[in-house]
Amino acid sequence: MSLNKEISEILVCPKCKGDLEHEDESLHLNCVECKLLFPIKNGIPIMLVDYAESLTEN
Repeated sequence: MSLNKEISEILVCPKCKGDLEHEDESLHLNCVECKLLFPIKNGIPIMLVDYAESLTEN
């Protein structure tokens, strides 16, 4: 299920308040600044930092 385009345009990263990227048919939103992936479940973005997946190795 795809994310509504209007919603994806107004959402920002809850950690840094930066813009999020979303590719069509992608199951996540990507914060380039924080290097976090926020999951989208049933068309609803889960915008909690605790549920985000890191793109960097710690």
